[in-house]
Amino acid sequence: MQTQQAPAQKEKQETLPSAPAAPAFAPGVQKKKKRRRTGILIAVAIVAALIILPRLTGARRGVNPLSGFVFETAEKRDITVKVSGSAALEPADSYTVNALVTGEVLSADFEEGDTVEKDSLLYRIDTSDMENNIERARLSVERAQMSYDQALKGRENLLIEATEGGVVTELLVEAGDSISMGQTIATIRDSATMTIRLPFPADDAAGFYVGQPATVTLDSTFETLNGTISKIAPVDEVLQGSVMVRYVTIEVRNPGGIAPQSAASATVGTAACAQSAAFEYQAQTTVMATGAGKVAAVLVSEGERVDKNQALLRLESDDLDQSIRSAELSLRDAQLTLQNAVDQLDNYSITSPIAGTIVEKKCKQGDKLDTSSGLNGGLCTIFDLSYLTLTLNVDELDIAKIEEGQDVDITVEAVEGKSYRGVVTKVNINGTTVGGVTSYPVTIRIDESEGLLPGMNVDVEIEVQSKTGVLSVPVSAVERGNRVLVKTGEVPEGKENTLGENGLPAGYEYREVTLGINDDDYIEITAGLEEGDQIAYAAYQSSTLIEQMMGGMMGPGGGASEERVVVIEGGR
Repeated sequence: MQTQQAPAQKEKQETLPSAPAAPAFAPGVQKKKKRRRTGILIAVAIVAALIILPRLTGARRGVNPLSGFVFETAEKRDITVKVSGSAALEPADSYTVNALVTGEVLSADFEEGDTVEKDSLLYRIDTSDMENNIERARLSVERAQMSYDQALKGRENLLIEATEGGVVTELLVEAGDSISMGQTIATIRDSATMTIRLPFPADDAAGFYVGQPATVTLDSTFETLNGTISKIAPVDEVLQGSVMVRYVTIEVRNPGGIAPQSAASATVGTAACAQSAAFEYQAQTTVMATGAGKVAAVLVSEGERVDKNQALLRLESDDLDQSIRSAELSLRDAQLTLQNAVDQLDNYSITSPIAGTIVEKKCKQGDKLDTSSGLNGGLCTIFDLSYLTLTLNVDELDIAKIEEGQDVDITVEAVEGKSYRGVVTKVNINGTTVGGVTSYPVTIRIDESEGLLPGMNVDVEIEVQSKTGVLSVPVSAVERGNRVLVKTGEVPEGKENTLGENGLPAGYEYREVTLGINDDDYIEITAGLEEGDQIAYAAYQSSTLIEQMMGGMMGPGGGASEERVVVIEGGR
């Protein structure tokens, strides 16, 4: 600690003690407090006046010159270094429950003071309006799905397929052509199988059946071919000459020389047809465009045999692609709207986010929640009182001494005669600077908190360092340069209670020492002194009046300084 001392005064040729200078403590031993220069000058003037006046009056009264010193012995003591402060208690956790929806409160089956578990039901809100919104959202999804499916069918129409199997005898488009719906694309013919439709006597045909073998004879060459009945007409017809016949269709495998204009007759069993007829291809179809667009690719060529439903060419359409994309986005938007509405149903059953005690209940059953009630002001407040915490703002000069796990002593004015134990759980390095001084928040946890309530103000002491049985002297005994005034020998006869020419007690001299830890009163000496050494230091007094005057001059916070004012009672 730094001390201030008034300059020595001479009266009647008597030498008063020289002013001891403040010790140069090791870093962290003494706090350096920032003061305003003007306040210091005024304070020094006041202190000087308080020092000089007693000396002048004391000299006239014959006060002992050594009364300006305190004499003590270097002894071993226990020294404990503590960081102290005050703070307000807080719950382990707190939560204000808010509503995300509007509506009538159907139930709120709890009261202030009740304990609740995590996820316990607190409020149930009327869901009628939301259920209607969900139904409308479902209908929107169905409509969007139908539009999307219809758009996809348009894409299917861009792939032109063969309606029958056979040989592509004519291809009327090529890549790059633009075509419209219904336009003729190609002709497909099945010439591997030929059919012939022949009239048989009605009585004979009545006994025929599909799949029955038949013999076909070509009129031009009288060549016979094996055939099969594929169809029998359901009714009889009359030919010229009043002959009753029934038409029968026979399929014949084309050996390669049968053409549509070739004529033939046939017999089924012993029954012969009434007259000849010409062959026809089994299948011949014209392929029409099922969609409109630009031919992106032709997938077959003329003379190539294709199967039924085989792709012939592929179209492309920018308009169709955009329509499909638009329909897809509309469907997705409708789905998200529905999902959002369904998810909001959970907000109508409000549960406790934490386990704890209800400390405030603002809404009850029957209340209407709107933007001016539960949506802004909160429905209730929950405190987790399983333990308490506090946040202590620690000065930048002390924060390096604080570590997680350190024990904390806590006292509360509201609970007399009882102290509590806490533990440091967090040291935050995000400091706050006010008036040029930075402090850091330190979180402390209190598990045994009987009698304590959130909001109570408590005093805190954190033991940061402790030593037992170390050699020590009063803090005031150490002067600038880490010097201590030590007795070196016997006082010459007649020199008792006198001061030497240097203004020091006779038989004393300064000795440099090595310092250790210190508390408010004593400081450890690690080298330079031995137990039992006699020491002396300038007496001082701490005037409440002076502290008040200095605090008032320095403004808020000025009284927090740890500097002491030394008053020397000089004279004889």
